[in-house]
Amino acid sequence: MPESIGMNITQSTKPLPEGVKLPIYMDNHATTPLDPRVLEAMMPYLTGIFGNAASRNHSFGWEAEQAVDKAREQIAKLIGCTAKEIIFTSGATESDNLAIKGVAEMYKEKGNHIITQVTEHKAVLDTCKKLEKQGFRVTYLPVQADGLVDIEDLKRAIDDQTILVSIMYASNEIGVIQPVKEIGALCHEKGIIFHTDAVQAVGKIPVNVQTDNIDLLSLSGHKLYGPKGVGALYVRRRNPRVQLTEQINGGGHERGMRSGTLNVPGIVGLGAACEICMNEMEAEGKREFELREYLKNKLETALDYTQVNGNMEHHLPGNLNMSFVYVEGESLLMGINDIAVSSGSACTSATLEPSYVLKALGLGDDVAHSSIRFGLGRFNTKAEVDYVADKLIDVVQKLRELSPLYEMVKEGIDLTKIEWAAH
Repeated sequence: MPESIGMNITQSTKPLPEGVKLPIYMDNHATTPLDPRVLEAMMPYLTGIFGNAASRNHSFGWEAEQAVDKAREQIAKLIGCTAKEIIFTSGATESDNLAIKGVAEMYKEKGNHIITQVTEHKAVLDTCKKLEKQGFRVTYLPVQADGLVDIEDLKRAIDDQTILVSIMYASNEIGVIQPVKEIGALCHEKGIIFHTDAVQAVGKIPVNVQTDNIDLLSLSGHKLYGPKGVGALYVRRRNPRVQLTEQINGGGHERGMRSGTLNVPGIVGLGAACEICMNEMEAEGKREFELREYLKNKLETALDYTQVNGNMEHHLPGNLNMSFVYVEGESLLMGINDIAVSSGSACTSATLEPSYVLKALGLGDDVAHSSIRFGLGRFNTKAEVDYVADKLIDVVQKLRELSPLYEMVKEGIDLTKIEWAAH
């Protein structure tokens, strides 16, 4: 895109609305800011209370252990389990690895088949691909056009060698909430372990491992206003008792499932973040839902040829994934460079590939490329949503003025029937 066009799109002389500071952060599915109350809870453990939680011989260790035990309780309360079922990790990527590889190794005598879905996070997909190289069979279920997995597909995929099903609770890209309760019930009926990557769901919507029939659940601190570098894995202790082969050896910490000195300040922060979510989830969910609907309606009213991606009935309150057709995605992001959002392309060093999640919904490359993921969070305001909507509308309209495709569509030309000449 010529530089002059980019400049025209991004420059604005209008004064900022009251309460709006640039840049605006609206990428809360990627990470969330640390809640000041979480930092306050962590501070003593970054300075004065520095003991190793595994040191049982003196008060420094006891104080650290006490703090860890409290955090276990706070997390357990949020997801409906017991404190002993919480295993601390460095984050959800490690939790996913421990759950999937841990089950695969522990139950390999029983079977070698794992079922997941094509729209999982890479922490699940890449772990499954690694296991395939070791001789495990993995079925990657397709999703329907709205992003939901079909229970009938899952039933058909299960065989007598199936030991694990791993389906994420809510999508990090399109915000769709899977029918976890039904999936878990089906797994329990067949004697199969059910793992869910619940990173985007925990703390945002009610999650209960008992009523949801979950055996293993991954969660992460930095997705719920806690610190980075800390997460947890829920491991069911009874009905059924789940056993895992540890992936990190040494010292036998965390009931032998995850060795390594515990990150006490991080764990304290994760616990505090979970308690805040527990107390504020209902009100915050309602607020984010209203902000999202406001943003969606504002964009849909002002712009034609937009498309909301993913089932909106079973959906995270703060997520909106929207395509702005006949706009080039990169130019769109450059035009809104004072707003932090995610695009429908995964930028790697040499290629600009459309998101594999959006492709799995059946979206064409052009539509996927023009998609924006808005992740509304605890600290976003209505004034910010107004600014983002107005800015986006302005940029999309300007880019479409430059788009010959948009002009042709407006004139009633069916683009699918055009034969483009090769260069």
